[in-house]
Amino acid sequence: MSFYLSKLLLEGEHQRQDFKYCIRDSKKIAKSLVAFANTDGGRLLIGVKDNGNIAGVRSEEEYYMVESAATIYSKPEINFTTQQHFIEGKTVLEVKIDPSTNKPHYAKNDDGKWMAYYRKDDENKLANRIMIEVWKKEKRKNGIFLNYSNSEQFLLDYLDKNETISHSAFTRKAQISYREAERIISDFIVLGILEIRTPEKKIIYAISENFDRDEWNIEKIR
Repeated sequence: MSFYLSKLLLEGEHQRQDFKYCIRDSKKIAKSLVAFANTDGGRLLIGVKDNGNIAGVRSEEEYYMVESAATIYSKPEINFTTQQHFIEGKTVLEVKIDPSTNKPHYAKNDDGKWMAYYRKDDENKLANRIMIEVWKKEKRKNGIFLNYSNSEQFLLDYLDKNETISHSAFTRKAQISYREAERIISDFIVLGILEIRTPEKKIIYAISENFDRDEWNIEKIR
């Protein structure tokens, strides 16, 4: 076994790596491709069991199913590269996906719906509306116009005293609409004021470690 592949197998599954024993459904592979593209990029090692043992791919059909996942069942299409590794008469197909500059990407599920996913540790998780809005806003050429109202101030004041807040809690405590809370949180994330945290099954928001409110207030007044 090559040192390169041996090293990857020892890493196990993680934020940027997923093992697939085989491909029976292009839609499931599309979910992984989308999650990698929407997050930090990564690789699929096809022909590898969850425990890291090598089973080998069945045929060239595996490649074409990945291609279908990237082009037919992903929107926009996912760019990927492949490399084959030959070990003891078996073949492992490595599929590499770079972090995308065209987020959000969506995968088509069994019900025909297009859903966005992100990668968290060794899992593909469903993205929420705020994540999707952040990805869309990051692509804007003209940036973001921030209207610093009482609601924005309330959010920063609250997070000065509390470590995190959820979307629903901000909506309720600030007495604003769900959509308005979504806009404010996504604006703050794009501006580097807030960061997303994903403990367990929750998605919550906290002040970014690099954000200095005192300095920001001075810049805002100038």
